[in-house]
Amino acid sequence: MPAKAEIVICGAGVAGVAAAYHLVVRRGVRNVVLVDERPPLSLTSAAGTEAYRNWWPDLSMFRFVDRSIGLMEELARESGNVFRMNRRGYVFLTGNRDRIPELKKEAEEVSNLGGGALRVHRDGGTYVPSRPEGLAWPEGLEPDLAGADLLLDGDAIKVLFPFLADDTAAMLHVRRCGWLDLPSLGRWMLDRIASRGGELLQDRISKVDARNNRVRGVTLASGSRIETGNLVLAAGPLVPAAGRMLGLDIPVFMELHGKIIAEDRACVLPPDAPMMIWTDPIELIWSEEEKRQLSAGADTRYLTEPFPAGLHIRPRYRDGKQTFLGIWTYDVTPREAVFPPEFDPAYPVIVLRGLARMIPGMRVYFEATDALAVDGGYYCKAPDNLPLIGPLPVDGAYIVGALSGYGAMGSQAAGELIAAHVTGAVLPDYAKAFLFSRFDGISDTEMREMRDATRGQL
Repeated sequence: MPAKAEIVICGAGVAGVAAAYHLVVRRGVRNVVLVDERPPLSLTSAAGTEAYRNWWPDLSMFRFVDRSIGLMEELARESGNVFRMNRRGYVFLTGNRDRIPELKKEAEEVSNLGGGALRVHRDGGTYVPSRPEGLAWPEGLEPDLAGADLLLDGDAIKVLFPFLADDTAAMLHVRRCGWLDLPSLGRWMLDRIASRGGELLQDRISKVDARNNRVRGVTLASGSRIETGNLVLAAGPLVPAAGRMLGLDIPVFMELHGKIIAEDRACVLPPDAPMMIWTDPIELIWSEEEKRQLSAGADTRYLTEPFPAGLHIRPRYRDGKQTFLGIWTYDVTPREAVFPPEFDPAYPVIVLRGLARMIPGMRVYFEATDALAVDGGYYCKAPDNLPLIGPLPVDGAYIVGALSGYGAMGSQAAGELIAAHVTGAVLPDYAKAFLFSRFDGISDTEMREMRDATRGQL
């Protein structure tokens, strides 16, 4: 174990690993030490949907994530796409024709920020589907098709995606979106970090020596000490405790986000489907008798009431099985991070019966909900839902965190940006929006009032 390090990074989730990668591999800083008591990418990084999108209505977030996607594409080319990055897109769906003007307006706003052209199709004749497997890079999909396609022909949508509900009225297919295998990306980065002299320690930072408001070193739970003048906090949902070691109150809160993982034995969702998102509120699918019984119970009545929009589904092939991920955050109440996370016992039932509204074939799995795996973790959010990336009030201390639900997609730009801060390199135009100092002079009450689960997102 090194007695000295130029930079110590607290946390080996995707943000910490990306920070180390950009410091060691991209900027040539040799003596960098990643410290985490858990295996890399095993706390919340492993529990997400591994998806990405350049579709953001906030200019700073759009530029930040767009840059990150570009960096991921570079790594995909360099690695031979070992982490299986695809460009299947996100498909936003509605069954309510009155929602179409709103969907179009939202798309125009992002297009005007630089998200690419919005193409409106009255029928399916001019819509260009994603290319079949084997014809383009990566994962067989067209990398140059950007922007979005708004298809207003329900019959054409049914031809393209016959598994969707018959009343699907419109779809917005956003193109520079998809997903990847995050553990494989993490392993690939760690291999290159190690080959360039970076080091990963499985230990825990228990104390930070910050005499005279300057980082001097860290003490580990094992009793060892590392002298360093630079400490990067990349502790994900544990960053409040990490900040307290510096005497700082990090302005973040936690939301619990879950997903179900189901083996798709009946092949309800095609394995080459894009991410599908239902943008209307949903009433769960119940028989009349089930609805009557649930409505009679004070603890179960909520299951018969409308749930908010935003239900997601995507296919995933892993460990030799074709599965799908069902994701729905219907409760955004801030809470303390507890590990392992504790989910609503009804979560699998809620997600699956919600999915049946969008994809009627999901009814085949109604009797199997007790066997469905539930996974997930916490979104660590700043009050304005923007990340915290840059220097802290203690000299030599930095943060890369509050990456909310965009940790996977934003990790490369976050790693590049924190590396630029630490090494004194030129900063991009979006850097100022993410500084810790933006909350100077704002009271706790004012920050609580700023909280909005969907702020800056579609």
